[in-house]
Amino acid sequence: MHHIDLNTLTLAKGGHRDRDNGLCLLEAVAYFADEPHSDAPACVSPVLRNFGTSLNDVLPDAKRQTLKPLIPRLIGTAEDGQDEARSYMALDWLIRTWTPAWLDLAGLTAEAQALRDLRRIVDLVAAQDAGPVVRAAREKAYAAWAAAGAAAWDAAWDAAWDAAWDAARAAARAAAWDAARAAARAAARDALNPTVEQLQDSAIALFTAMVDPSAGATR
Repeated sequence: MHHIDLNTLTLAKGGHRDRDNGLCLLEAVAYFADEPHSDAPACVSPVLRNFGTSLNDVLPDAKRQTLKPLIPRLIGTAEDGQDEARSYMALDWLIRTWTPAWLDLAGLTAEAQALRDLRRIVDLVAAQDAGPVVRAAREKAYAAWAAAGAAAWDAAWDAAWDAAWDAARAAARAAAWDAARAAARAAARDALNPTVEQLQDSAIALFTAMVDPSAGATR
Protein backbone atom coordinates (compact mmCIF):
# COMPACT_ATOMS: atom_id res chain seq x y z
CA MET A 1 0.00 0.00 0.00
CA HIS A 2 1.06 3.56 -0.67
CA HIS A 3 1.62 5.75 2.36
CA ILE A 4 -0.65 8.78 2.59
CA ASP A 5 -0.52 11.15 5.51
CA LEU A 6 -4.19 11.39 6.36
CA ASN A 7 -3.48 14.33 8.64
CA THR A 8 -2.32 16.53 5.77
CA LEU A 9 -4.63 15.12 3.07
CA THR A 10 -7.56 17.33 2.07
CA LEU A 11 -10.39 15.52 0.33
CA ALA A 12 -11.87 17.52 -2.53
CA LYS A 13 -15.22 17.48 -4.27
CA GLY A 14 -15.61 15.77 -7.64
CA GLY A 15 -13.26 13.76 -9.81
CA HIS A 16 -9.76 14.85 -10.78
CA ARG A 17 -7.67 14.34 -13.91
CA ASP A 18 -4.65 13.28 -11.89
CA ARG A 19 -3.44 13.25 -8.30
CA ASP A 20 -1.67 16.58 -8.63
CA ASN A 21 -5.08 18.19 -9.12
CA GLY A 22 -6.62 16.75 -5.97
CA LEU A 23 -8.22 13.63 -4.55
CA CYS A 24 -11.78 12.75 -3.68
CA LEU A 25 -12.48 9.95 -1.18
CA LEU A 26 -12.40 7.09 -3.69
CA GLU A 27 -9.40 8.51 -5.56
CA ALA A 28 -7.58 8.63 -2.23
CA VAL A 29 -8.49 4.97 -1.63
CA ALA A 30 -7.07 4.03 -5.05
CA TYR A 31 -3.86 5.90 -4.21
CA PHE A 32 -3.61 4.30 -0.78
CA ALA A 33 -4.14 0.85 -2.33
CA ASP A 34 -1.50 1.41 -5.03
CA GLU A 35 -4.12 1.22 -7.78
CA PRO A 36 -4.10 3.45 -10.88
CA HIS A 37 -5.67 6.87 -10.39
CA SER A 38 -9.43 6.36 -10.45
CA ASP A 39 -12.59 7.14 -8.50
CA ALA A 40 -13.66 3.51 -8.91
CA PRO A 41 -10.93 1.44 -7.23
CA ALA A 42 -11.32 -2.29 -7.78
CA CYS A 43 -10.64 -3.04 -4.13
CA VAL A 44 -13.82 -1.29 -2.93
CA SER A 45 -17.35 -2.70 -2.77
CA PRO A 46 -19.50 -1.20 -5.55
CA VAL A 47 -22.19 -0.27 -3.01
CA LEU A 48 -19.64 1.58 -0.88
CA ARG A 49 -18.00 3.07 -3.94
CA ASN A 50 -21.22 4.59 -5.27
CA PHE A 51 -22.48 5.72 -1.89
CA GLY A 52 -19.07 7.12 -0.98
CA THR A 53 -18.78 9.05 -4.24
CA SER A 54 -22.15 10.69 -3.69
CA LEU A 55 -21.44 11.40 -0.03
CA ASN A 56 -18.05 12.93 -0.84
CA ASP A 57 -19.63 15.34 -3.29
CA VAL A 58 -22.68 16.38 -1.26
CA LEU A 59 -20.86 17.16 1.98
CA PRO A 60 -19.44 20.61 2.72
CA ASP A 61 -15.65 20.79 2.85
CA ALA A 62 -15.23 20.44 6.61
CA LYS A 63 -17.52 17.45 6.97
CA ARG A 64 -15.94 15.76 3.95
CA GLN A 65 -12.68 15.55 5.88
CA THR A 66 -14.35 13.33 8.50
CA LEU A 67 -14.36 10.57 5.89
CA LYS A 68 -10.54 10.32 5.82
CA PRO A 69 -10.25 7.64 8.53
CA LEU A 70 -12.34 5.34 6.31
CA ILE A 71 -9.77 5.34 3.50
CA PRO A 72 -7.76 2.33 4.70
CA ARG A 73 -10.90 0.56 5.89
CA LEU A 74 -12.54 0.69 2.45
CA ILE A 75 -9.71 -1.35 0.93
CA GLY A 76 -10.61 -5.01 0.57
CA THR A 77 -14.38 -4.56 0.78
CA ALA A 78 -14.93 -5.70 -2.82
CA GLU A 79 -16.50 -9.15 -2.98
CA ASP A 80 -16.47 -9.54 0.79
CA GLY A 81 -20.02 -10.90 0.76
CA GLN A 82 -21.55 -7.96 2.62
CA ASP A 83 -23.11 -5.92 -0.18
CA GLU A 84 -26.62 -7.24 0.37
CA ALA A 85 -26.48 -6.13 3.99
CA ARG A 86 -25.11 -2.75 2.89
CA SER A 87 -27.98 -2.38 0.41
CA TYR A 88 -30.62 -2.91 3.07
CA MET A 89 -28.86 -0.54 5.43
CA ALA A 90 -29.16 2.16 2.76
CA LEU A 91 -32.83 1.34 2.16
CA ASP A 92 -33.55 1.30 5.89
CA TRP A 93 -31.92 4.72 6.26
CA LEU A 94 -33.96 6.15 3.40
CA ILE A 95 -37.26 4.90 4.80
CA ARG A 96 -36.75 5.28 8.56
CA THR A 97 -34.41 8.31 8.76
CA TRP A 98 -34.34 10.43 5.61
CA THR A 99 -38.05 10.33 4.72
CA PRO A 100 -39.34 11.02 8.26
CA ALA A 101 -37.08 14.07 8.54
CA TRP A 102 -38.79 15.67 5.56
CA LEU A 103 -42.25 14.54 6.67
CA ASP A 104 -41.67 16.32 9.98
CA LEU A 105 -40.94 19.52 8.08
CA ALA A 106 -44.22 19.11 6.22
CA GLY A 107 -46.07 18.83 9.53
CA LEU A 108 -46.79 15.12 9.05
CA THR A 109 -45.36 14.08 12.39
CA ALA A 110 -47.63 11.06 12.87
CA GLU A 111 -46.66 9.66 9.48
CA ALA A 112 -42.99 10.37 10.22
CA GLN A 113 -43.21 8.50 13.51
CA ALA A 114 -44.96 5.56 11.85
CA LEU A 115 -41.96 5.17 9.55
CA ARG A 116 -39.51 5.48 12.42
CA ASP A 117 -41.41 2.79 14.32
CA LEU A 118 -41.04 0.25 11.50
CA ARG A 119 -38.82 -2.70 12.29
CA ARG A 120 -35.33 -2.41 10.88
CA ILE A 121 -35.21 -3.32 7.18
CA VAL A 122 -32.70 -6.12 6.79
CA ASP A 123 -34.26 -8.16 3.99
CA LEU A 124 -36.88 -8.08 1.25
CA VAL A 125 -39.62 -9.33 3.58
CA ALA A 126 -39.08 -6.39 5.94
CA ALA A 127 -38.99 -4.01 2.97
CA GLN A 128 -42.27 -5.37 1.64
CA ASP A 129 -43.86 -5.15 5.10
CA ALA A 130 -42.88 -1.49 5.22
CA GLY A 131 -44.59 -0.81 1.89
CA PRO A 132 -48.13 -0.04 3.17
CA VAL A 133 -46.83 2.35 5.84
CA VAL A 134 -44.64 4.15 3.33
CA ARG A 135 -47.46 4.38 0.79
CA ALA A 136 -49.83 5.83 3.42
CA ALA A 137 -47.23 8.43 4.34
CA ARG A 138 -46.68 9.22 0.67
CA GLU A 139 -50.39 9.82 0.10
CA LYS A 140 -50.55 12.23 3.03
CA ALA A 141 -47.40 13.95 1.79
CA TYR A 142 -48.84 14.32 -1.71
CA ALA A 143 -51.92 16.03 -0.30
CA ALA A 144 -49.90 18.36 1.93
CA TRP A 145 -47.40 19.28 -0.74
CA ALA A 146 -50.07 19.75 -3.40
CA ALA A 147 -51.93 22.09 -1.08
CA ALA A 148 -48.73 24.05 -0.68
CA GLY A 149 -48.11 24.05 -4.42
CA ALA A 150 -44.82 22.22 -3.94
CA ALA A 151 -44.62 20.12 -7.11
CA ALA A 152 -40.88 19.71 -6.66
CA TRP A 153 -41.50 17.73 -3.48
CA ASP A 154 -43.73 15.31 -5.41
CA ALA A 155 -40.98 14.67 -7.92
CA ALA A 156 -38.41 14.24 -5.16
CA TRP A 157 -40.58 11.71 -3.36
CA ASP A 158 -41.17 9.69 -6.54
CA ALA A 159 -37.46 9.68 -7.30
CA ALA A 160 -36.52 8.62 -3.79
CA TRP A 161 -39.13 5.88 -3.57
CA ASP A 162 -38.30 4.43 -6.98
CA ALA A 163 -34.63 4.57 -6.12
CA ALA A 164 -35.24 2.80 -2.81
CA TRP A 165 -36.87 -0.18 -4.43
CA ASP A 166 -34.22 -0.25 -7.14
CA ALA A 167 -31.72 -0.40 -4.31
CA ALA A 168 -33.46 -3.34 -2.67
CA ARG A 169 -33.67 -5.24 -5.93
CA ALA A 170 -30.27 -4.40 -7.35
CA ALA A 171 -27.79 -4.13 -4.49
CA ALA A 172 -28.56 -0.46 -3.86
CA ARG A 173 -25.89 1.12 -6.10
CA ALA A 174 -26.47 4.19 -3.90
CA ALA A 175 -29.47 5.17 -6.02
CA ALA A 176 -31.41 5.89 -2.85
CA TRP A 177 -28.72 8.30 -1.72
CA ASP A 178 -28.59 9.96 -5.15
CA ALA A 179 -32.31 10.72 -4.89
CA ALA A 180 -31.91 11.95 -1.33
CA ARG A 181 -28.99 14.14 -2.33
CA ALA A 182 -30.95 15.70 -5.21
CA ALA A 183 -33.97 16.37 -3.02
CA ALA A 184 -31.89 17.80 -0.20
CA ARG A 185 -29.97 20.06 -2.57
CA ALA A 186 -33.19 21.35 -4.15
CA ALA A 187 -34.76 21.95 -0.75
CA ALA A 188 -31.78 23.33 1.14
CA ARG A 189 -33.12 26.79 1.85
CA ASP A 190 -32.00 28.51 5.04
CA ALA A 191 -35.03 27.26 6.97
CA LEU A 192 -34.13 23.67 6.09
CA ASN A 193 -30.44 23.84 6.94
CA PRO A 194 -30.78 22.13 10.36
CA THR A 195 -32.47 19.14 8.73
CA VAL A 196 -29.92 19.05 5.93
CA GLU A 197 -27.05 19.09 8.42
CA GLN A 198 -28.69 16.43 10.56
CA LEU A 199 -29.11 14.15 7.55
CA GLN A 200 -25.53 14.77 6.43
CA ASP A 201 -24.27 13.63 9.85
CA SER A 202 -26.62 10.67 9.75
CA ALA A 203 -25.39 9.69 6.29
CA ILE A 204 -21.77 9.82 7.47
CA ALA A 205 -22.64 7.52 10.38
CA LEU A 206 -24.50 5.19 8.02
CA PHE A 207 -21.60 5.02 5.56
CA THR A 208 -19.19 4.29 8.39
CA ALA A 209 -21.39 1.42 9.57
CA MET A 210 -21.79 0.11 6.02
CA VAL A 211 -18.05 -0.46 5.71
CA ASP A 212 -18.41 -3.47 8.02
CA PRO A 213 -22.08 -4.42 8.52
CA SER A 214 -21.06 -7.48 10.51
CA ALA A 215 -19.76 -5.22 13.28
CA GLY A 216 -23.32 -4.23 14.25
CA ALA A 217 -26.53 -2.53 13.14
CA THR A 218 -27.12 1.21 13.09
CA ARG A 219 -30.57 0.90 14.68
